[in-house]
Amino acid sequence: MTSVPSSDRFRITLGQLNPTVGDIAGNAAKARAAWQAGREAGADLVALPEMFILGYNAQDLVLKPAVQAACLSAIEALAHECADGPALAIGGPFVEGGKLYNAYFICRKGKISSKSLKHHLPNEDVFDEVRVFDSGPLGGPYSVGNTRIGSPICEDAWHEDVAETLEETGAEFLLVPNGSPYYRGKFDVRMNQMVARVIETGLPLIYLNMVGGQDDQVFDGGSFALNPGGKLAMQLPVFDEEIAHVDLTRTEEGWRIEDGAKAIIPGQFEQDYRVCVQALRDYMGKTGFKKVLLGMSGGIDSALVATIAVDALGGENVRCVMLPSEYTSQGSLDDAKDCAERIGAEYNFVPIKSGRDAITDTLAPLFEGYEADVTEENIQSRLRGLLLMAMSNKFGSMLLTTGNKSEVAVGYATIYGDMSGGYNPIKDMYKVRVFEVCRWRNKNHFDWMMGPKGEVIPPSIIDKPPSAELRPDQKDSDSLPDYPILDGILEMLVDDDASVADCVAAGYDRAVVKKIEHLLYISEYKRFQSAPGTRLSRRAFWLDRRYPIVNRWRDNG
Repeated sequence: MTSVPSSDRFRITLGQLNPTVGDIAGNAAKARAAWQAGREAGADLVALPEMFILGYNAQDLVLKPAVQAACLSAIEALAHECADGPALAIGGPFVEGGKLYNAYFICRKGKISSKSLKHHLPNEDVFDEVRVFDSGPLGGPYSVGNTRIGSPICEDAWHEDVAETLEETGAEFLLVPNGSPYYRGKFDVRMNQMVARVIETGLPLIYLNMVGGQDDQVFDGGSFALNPGGKLAMQLPVFDEEIAHVDLTRTEEGWRIEDGAKAIIPGQFEQDYRVCVQALRDYMGKTGFKKVLLGMSGGIDSALVATIAVDALGGENVRCVMLPSEYTSQGSLDDAKDCAERIGAEYNFVPIKSGRDAITDTLAPLFEGYEADVTEENIQSRLRGLLLMAMSNKFGSMLLTTGNKSEVAVGYATIYGDMSGGYNPIKDMYKVRVFEVCRWRNKNHFDWMMGPKGEVIPPSIIDKPPSAELRPDQKDSDSLPDYPILDGILEMLVDDDASVADCVAAGYDRAVVKKIEHLLYISEYKRFQSAPGTRLSRRAFWLDRRYPIVNRWRDNG
């Protein structure tokens, strides 16, 4: 067989890695390790994702001149250290002429030899790049040896003009560095966009994404390579850090990517659950917390959060605290302990009766003549929050909050009570989905889960009617529509920005829709003060959906 000349082969080492925002030295060390792996593998180019040196999404941190200078200094040092071997491509901020750009640096022979500047700045969903960066001009490819490469930076590859300009100015293939976070269905959206760029330009395309959690977002990796016509040549796993080598061969028709490993993309429930686990694991690891605790009520939300926590951190790092009152059923007491034991978490029993009696007695002179109402119910929730925060302080454990998206949406949670906490893994998960995920977790286990296999969430928790247990025989349905109805309305109002008339046309009762709309708007102040939580959709409560706290608008259509 005739060998292919080295000039007709090109190897790229991809660093699908997990940076930490602000850890410039740590991110540089990851880049250096990837470069070393590429050097040992005979790579021509080692590529890291968008804004890798600072981490992404850095928001206003990137505006600090000291941060900009530190990033550039780190990249210049990398260029010097990586002089003897493959070229290094890495994302970071770049300042020139008083303007700040999202840049992709190409380092060769000890120096920064070229830069690509991001042209299209995303200004939707969680992104505010128009506010932070300046738009770079449409540019041409850069050279590595005798090969010309075009690098549309993330959003640039979602538009025709950047890729077409690169093709017209001599790019032989496209390498797209990304900081692209997860939402349901995102992988298919990305793939469709990249196939379109390949078909339009006729060039092979390599899509490189980072992995890891940053605040509410999780970057899900899933880097891939496409040949002309859109044929998949290589697929990296989602969520996992991986250093992979991609080989291209020059043919009479141009460069072609050689077939490589093609990881299987997991199903939707596995992706969602993995995102919840990864988000918490990285939030803890990147903020320095080692252990968590949570209020374990015997209900389904706290059971799922506890299971996610054990899968993320291991049972030895999770403390479940049952804080019963006289309204807590024996079933809830049994279920809470059973679940904690099944997942291997520490379990504590802390009754609140004496504390509640003391508070009630203290307030009795002021409340004399007033009927008992939701005030007394909320005292229980706030007392639990106080006790949990005291344990958080004493033990150095971060408190997790456990409200699902349905509750967060309509304010069915007590501010400074069960809303207390540092992170909420199920903040973007509707109640009906919570039930489905619990059933799914009981049937599935993967290597990335640190918790045990099997039926970790007792079926009795999944099967019983949801209740806050703040008064005798209380059920959630006393205050809210049944969850399938509530979630259906919320998905339309929140996720789809539907009108009241749209909801009525879909079959929902107008009075119920109006009630839910009202609760949604008057609860904004609670969400403003709520803990961050894992983003699973394009309409998560935080950066995806920003509403005024004071708001008299109501849809009377």
